Amino acid sequence: MEFKDIKELIRVFDKSDLNKLKIKDSEFEISMQTGFDGGTVVSQSAPVAQTIQSAPAAPTPVAAPATETAAPSAVSGDTINSPMIGTFYASPSPESAAFVKVGDTVKAGQALCILEAMKIMNEVEAEFDCKIVKILVEDSSPVEYDMPLFVVEKL
Repeated sequence: MEFKDIKELIRVFDKSDLNKLKIKDSEFEISMQTGFDGGTVVSQSAPVAQTIQSAPAAPTPVAAPATETAAPSAVSGDTINSPMIGTFYASPSPESAAFVKVGDTVKAGQALCILEAMKIMNEVEAEFDCKIVKILVEDSSPVEYDMPLFVVEKL
């Protein structure tokens, strides 16, 4: 399944009345579930037999990371948002320094962080020159599509 197809599937799922969806293919599995703070959880696992299943079910309580407790409306100013669902990494490797820190001035095209989605590391780059005012996500935290990652001041 292509990344754009997964994004569209998530969009359609979010607008539907379903609260749980599981799709399995020979080399791919994706599960989505809603029911906690209005968010969507997407997970992927190892290859399994081909089946497609979707049925409403009671939501399983999932503890939300502390960074997700702030409502997006509480963020003021310009933000750089997540282009996908994944895991946020502030540095290229655990022993490396962070791509950016609060107070840094970055140029358009400069890497800000890495988002891991389906075992693929995707660099998130600044779309414009800016100054990092606040980093809203902790390292190794899950992020959702269009979730604010950085509060910035455009230059």
